[in-house]
Amino acid sequence: MTDKQWSNLLSIIDGKQSNQVPVGFIIDCPWLPQWYGINILDYFTNDELWLKANLKAIETFPDVMFLPGFWSEYGMCTEPSAFGAKTVFWKNEFPFAEKTILAIEDIDNLAEPNVETDGLLPFMLNRLVKAQPSIEAAGHKIRFSVSRGPLNIASFLMGTTEFMLAVMMEPERVHKLLRVITNFLKNWHDLQRKTFSTIDGILMLDDIVGFIGETEFLEFGMPYLKELYSCDVAVKFFHNDADCASSVAYYSEIGINLYNPGVQMTVNQLKEATNNNLTIIGNIPPRDVLASGTTGEVSTAVKELLEGLQDKSKFILSCGGGMPPNVSSDNIEAFMKAAK
Repeated sequence: MTDKQWSNLLSIIDGKQSNQVPVGFIIDCPWLPQWYGINILDYFTNDELWLKANLKAIETFPDVMFLPGFWSEYGMCTEPSAFGAKTVFWKNEFPFAEKTILAIEDIDNLAEPNVETDGLLPFMLNRLVKAQPSIEAAGHKIRFSVSRGPLNIASFLMGTTEFMLAVMMEPERVHKLLRVITNFLKNWHDLQRKTFSTIDGILMLDDIVGFIGETEFLEFGMPYLKELYSCDVAVKFFHNDADCASSVAYYSEIGINLYNPGVQMTVNQLKEATNNNLTIIGNIPPRDVLASGTTGEVSTAVKELLEGLQDKSKFILSCGGGMPPNVSSDNIEAFMKAAK
C-alpha cells in the first residue's frame, strides 16, 4: 500500500468519511496467477514472476487498496509446513498440506516450530526481503504481518472433522494444541514486524471460527485471538468469510478493527451486530457475481449495496472474502465505475 492509501485506511477505521467510496480487495494465489497469465506453481516458485504479478495489479488498478499488499504466501501450506506437514504442490491447482496429527495423543508431543528456520517460513520472508526495494520503488510499503489463524492451522494439522470432534470430546488437548499454535503465531508475527519496520498492521485469516457456535468460540476462539491481536499495531485485520453470526459481536473486544466477512450477513446487519465498532470490507458475492457475473451484473450489485447502505462510515467496498479465481479486469473496472 502507498502512504496515501495507508493514511486513508487509518482515517476510515477512525470513522472519517470521504466523498469517494473506498475500494479494497484481498488478493493472493487464488486470483493473481491466472489473472497475470501464469500457472500457480510458477507463482510460488519464481520470485520474479510473483513480484511482476503483484506489480501489475497495483499498476492496472491504482485506485484499489490491495490488502495486505504483496502477500508472500504458499497458500494454506505456509504455517502447517512449519509443523512438518507434507506439502503437495500441483502445477496449476491450489497446494495442500497433509495432516500431521494422526491420533489425538500426538498433540501431547507437538513441538513449537522455530519461525526463523522451519518449513516454508524462511522462503516466505526472504522473498519479501529481496522484493522490498522493488516494492518501495513502486511507491508501496510492506504494511502487514500475515498468517492463518489458530483454529485454521489446527484444522489443517488434524483435519477439520477431527478437530471439530476434538473440540467436543477432548477439550483439554485442544487447548494444549491451540496454546502451541498461538505461541508459534506470536513469534511468527513478531519476526515479520522485526524484519520490516514499515509493518503497522496484522492480518489473520480463520474461517474455522465460522464453523463453531458461540459457546465454543468463547472458549476456543476468543482467548487465543485476543492474545494475538493484543500486539501494538494500528490496523488489526481479520478475515472469516464463513458464518460469523456466533462470533462477530465479540470482534471489537478482541481488538479487531477491520473485518472481511462472507455474504451470510448484509453490511447493515454487520454494522448493527457490532455497534459499528468495526470497519467492514465487503461484501459483494465473490464467485457468483464478481467472478461469474457480467459487467452489468457486477455494476448492479455494487449500486444496490451502496443504495441500501444505512451508514457509509467505517466501510470499504469489496467482495465477501478474498478475490476469487477468474475475476476479469473488465469486472473489476465495472466494480470501480459503479463505486464512483
